[in-house]
Amino acid sequence: MGAETFDVVVIGAGPVGEVAAERAAMGGLKVALVEHERFGGECSYWACIPSKALLRPGNLLAAAKRMPGVPIGDALDAEKVLARRDWFTGKGDDSGQVEWARGAGIEPVRGYGRISGEREVTLDDGRVFAARHAVIVCTGSVPRTPRIPGLDTIKPWGSREATSATEVPGRLGVLGGGVVGVEMAQAWARLGSQVDLVITGERPLPRLPEFAGDLVLDGLREAGVRVHVNSGLSEVFVVDGGTRLALTGGDEVVVDELLVATGRAPATSTIGLDVLGLPVDGPLQVDESGRVSAVEGGWLYAAGDVTGRALLTHQGKYAARVVGDSVAARARGEEISTEPWSRYSATADHHAVPQVVFTDPEVTSVGLTEARDGSADRVVDIDIAVAGSSLHADGYQGKARMVVDTERGVVLGVTFVGQDVAELLHSATIAVVGEVRLDRLWHAVPAFPTISEVWLRLLEAYGL
Repeated sequence: MGAETFDVVVIGAGPVGEVAAERAAMGGLKVALVEHERFGGECSYWACIPSKALLRPGNLLAAAKRMPGVPIGDALDAEKVLARRDWFTGKGDDSGQVEWARGAGIEPVRGYGRISGEREVTLDDGRVFAARHAVIVCTGSVPRTPRIPGLDTIKPWGSREATSATEVPGRLGVLGGGVVGVEMAQAWARLGSQVDLVITGERPLPRLPEFAGDLVLDGLREAGVRVHVNSGLSEVFVVDGGTRLALTGGDEVVVDELLVATGRAPATSTIGLDVLGLPVDGPLQVDESGRVSAVEGGWLYAAGDVTGRALLTHQGKYAARVVGDSVAARARGEEISTEPWSRYSATADHHAVPQVVFTDPEVTSVGLTEARDGSADRVVDIDIAVAGSSLHADGYQGKARMVVDTERGVVLGVTFVGQDVAELLHSATIAVVGEVRLDRLWHAVPAFPTISEVWLRLLEAYGL
């Protein structure tokens, strides 16, 4: 069977692969987009979209309870919440994504793509695609499963099962205090499940400032989650009526389902990297334009989780724009600049990665969360206590942190924790990316009465 030739072959049709393919097609290239599961990928069907659909009703109910005079009930209608989630995911129907690809001038291809040679991808049905200019790997990441005695005797939930379950489990165990663990623990608790969350430290979200983990811990407990801190899972047993979890320290919990949320790893093991002499069990190392550094000829690119740089959908799509534009420009014979903050450089991966944890309270962060070692950086911490937050909810609890480069007078990072702070994140991102000087930021007057008044309080606390 002869090879079919394209300018670019993209492996993986999640949001990252779709954007990379679209940008390359916009640059005038003939693009094949290969996907073995659903076009739209993890985010659309098993991650970002369904998880937020599960979280939002509970957050809204909690917010309503903080507002006197609002007529509310005490519980969610789980059936309607799950139905709304299914509407957003289309119950797994990706036909709309396939039609979008065709409309964008991209050839959607169903099959499992594997690199089989230089500029060559072979599908599981034997078809061979040759790429004139580039192969772009956008295969995302897969869950990491720890080695725990007895875990192989049950069918634990991963993030996919946690976001796509059709019934509320009576008792849910959650292992892991990262983003997936805390979001799903709170979502299912508010839908009526008795949730036991097992974390290794004193608080969840260990990569964020301690006040973030403390406030989220309070929110989890308020939602009815039983949090086992400084703990772990030592063994799993199948028992009558459920699964018994033996925790480190001697405690035991019986659950109906167990969600293992202990991190993710780049999905590189089955895409043919061995053919190129590359490791198959780690991230693809790329330069700022997304080109895989270890492959001669400059034809292999990667973007998103598979690079291990920033495992977030929006950051992967950002990198995909860089990759698609870089491939198209180089195909036209252009010399491109990968200097920081140029169009062909994914500089933000290193300096300004925005993220949101959609629990109640929400946690948002961009840039640095701590001062750099040996630097003159200054950390400013304050409560979110402004007229806007007081009107927003009775008893509003929130914290804000700003990390400042005192030598240049610019913001290096911002963290907000509190109800509905996610919408504050982009202003922080602009401040960090734009390196807006504090003396100029002082003139960005926040509207009254809004929670964004916290910006004024941060600057005042700094001394302006």
